[in-house]
Amino acid sequence: MTGLVYGLMALGLSVIFGVVRVVNFAHGEMMTVAMYIAVTLFSALHLDPLVMLVPIAAVLFAFGYVLQAGLINSFINRPEHSQFLLLIAIAIMIANVLLIVFGPNAQNVQVAYGFDSFQFGPLIIDATKAYAALAAIAVSATLFIFFRSTSLGTSIRACADNYTGALVVGLNVKRLYALTFGLGAACVGAAGPMLLLIFDVTPAAGPAYTLLAFVIVITGGLGSMPGALVGGVLIGLTEALAGLVFTPSAKSMFAFAILVLVLLFRPQGIMGKRAA
Repeated sequence: MTGLVYGLMALGLSVIFGVVRVVNFAHGEMMTVAMYIAVTLFSALHLDPLVMLVPIAAVLFAFGYVLQAGLINSFINRPEHSQFLLLIAIAIMIANVLLIVFGPNAQNVQVAYGFDSFQFGPLIIDATKAYAALAAIAVSATLFIFFRSTSLGTSIRACADNYTGALVVGLNVKRLYALTFGLGAACVGAAGPMLLLIFDVTPAAGPAYTLLAFVIVITGGLGSMPGALVGGVLIGLTEALAGLVFTPSAKSMFAFAILVLVLLFRPQGIMGKRAA
């Protein structure tokens, strides 16, 4: 169930790379921004993170759209190392602003159903993880429908398939790129409140989430939306089983072991397409 939330987080990274061809190294920091917004709303107004999921996703969408339209678009045709440095700089700035505003201590929320669970025979399911997983499925399904069943989603996929062709037929590629980056940011905006129900948040948590998102999208197939969800579930299961059979501190080791195996035997990822 945690893996489904991981998958939604990685889905945003996969969408951005699949369309804009920019690797968002500030992805995890955007996740921590969403988590801190949820913490603030819960502390000040006692609003459930899941209730505020859509408004927080909207805030991150606006942030991603403005960031792409105002800054990243001018780096699209620059060398990849320039894009890399730009996103790293943005990530560092976000982390330090969060550190100044919220301090270094871990923060969380204590919702009313935090200790509830559901029992199905011998299986006991944590309520917070169940709600977060259902919300992740709903958001992911909405995104899939948007890309597959709307004219705007079709236009974005056209930009991903053929940049020159999209320009020829008159599509506003820069605007569509900004919209795509906003949607990718909205994914972490939605995943952040969900993950806050499961883990604490600190300003320094961003790089770990960015790295986890990379592991998931590479495992599932870089640029593949279904692959991001499959990779998230696989990594979530791997971490859970490693923590159960061995020790919780070993979960990252096994997640990266999965990544190494995928790179060795299926470099394009589980659901990725082999390059022609």
